[in-house]
Amino acid sequence: MNIVSLIQLSLHQLTNKLAAEPNPLMSSAQKRKLVLAYSGGVDSEILAHGLGQFAKVNADFECVLVHVHHGLSNNADAWVEHCISQANSYDLACNIKYVEVKQAPRVSVEAQARSVRYQALLSELSSNDILMTAHHQDDQLETVLLALKRGLGPKGLSAMGKVQRFNQQHWLIRPLLDCSKEQIEQYARQHNIVHIEDESNFDDKYDRNFLRLDIIPKLKHRWSAIAATASRSAELCALQQSVLEEETIKRLPQVQQQLGCDNVLELTKLADFSDAWQSLLLRGHMEQLGFAPPSKVQGEQILSQLLDAKADASIELRLTDVTIRRFKNNAYFLANETGSLEVSPQQQHCTLQQTNISLEDLLTAGISLPSGECLSAENIVDQTQALLRLPLATEKVSIVFALVGSTRCHPHFRSKGRELKKLWQELELPPWKRGRVPLLCYDGKLVAAVGYWIEKSALAHPETSGLRLTLR
Repeated sequence: MNIVSLIQLSLHQLTNKLAAEPNPLMSSAQKRKLVLAYSGGVDSEILAHGLGQFAKVNADFECVLVHVHHGLSNNADAWVEHCISQANSYDLACNIKYVEVKQAPRVSVEAQARSVRYQALLSELSSNDILMTAHHQDDQLETVLLALKRGLGPKGLSAMGKVQRFNQQHWLIRPLLDCSKEQIEQYARQHNIVHIEDESNFDDKYDRNFLRLDIIPKLKHRWSAIAATASRSAELCALQQSVLEEETIKRLPQVQQQLGCDNVLELTKLADFSDAWQSLLLRGHMEQLGFAPPSKVQGEQILSQLLDAKADASIELRLTDVTIRRFKNNAYFLANETGSLEVSPQQQHCTLQQTNISLEDLLTAGISLPSGECLSAENIVDQTQALLRLPLATEKVSIVFALVGSTRCHPHFRSKGRELKKLWQELELPPWKRGRVPLLCYDGKLVAAVGYWIEKSALAHPETSGLRLTLR
């Protein structure tokens, strides 16, 4: 086994993926840092040994070991000393990250440790850097078995990729993914590589350890090649999942609509698809918005309530990170910190802490709103879109979150004005959102309902510059 070649092969595969990206997250031309998640166990130890050799012949990479000190073992400090000593022998830098794993009833220590470990690794990465882990073929088998236990579909069964995104902003490579545990242990013996043994690896109360200690040895005794065949199955699932995602992305715009600042699902259009496509489109829409996709049972319940309930039924479905609401045949997906939050009368009539908003702030950093959103503006000339005129030097700029329903408004897209309450109904804006729309005023007079309209009287002249407002 030639670990230098395996690292080079993974980097070559990454280069090919970058070349195929329309907007790559990093430039393949820039020097980058190659960061190894280094526990000091046999898997990461042989990869660190190989990385030391790789670094000597690849000066365009800065190779770094990162060891995370969880503090869960009495041996944690000794492991730090081991990792620093070994790193010195490989002529590699070794950064130690100290983290705290919070332990509480009904909270998985395994999951918490993994979460803080990856946060620590993320802190080491800049946009152009690459994370490397020592996952191998048996780890892949464990991941597939855990996915089956959890009832996951093709995406979960895809398990781990040799090259894949990490936290959406970075790339992760796994050079040892096609190597068996036996090959890794043989390499360590051949090169007299000293490594640590984490005593928690022998505690079968953890699911992975139960599989590793009790189940996988029996499977391999019966079917010696099961780790390799499971890995091939995972690759096939990944291939099928990529096709599903491509087709889902093509169809999503058919059932999506932008209403103000919300990307909603149009339920009448979603109902025209088969049950299978309804499920895929729901999951795709939620993932696109940054929410965790629902389980099979949750997905069926969500679709049943959204599509089969009476037209005037009040639907509110709450998941771990999202609240789903239905209004006028549209489904809204709202982050839980705001998903079911009703705005109080006090909040509705509040202004920003600074009544006078600086135009410079709007054009640079933006203005933070009580809703958690940020309002910013660009000063541009564009005859194809409605722009807000610049405030006069004498005009005070402010924001409120509600006006009297009888307030007369004249949106730029209407030939006549109408009462604010009627406009919200016309635009089919859900009641729970009406008190959250930033209303921009000049000298107390409404000039724009941000995300919805600009008052006709406040439009910039087509030949002059104006403000394009953005709410994010």
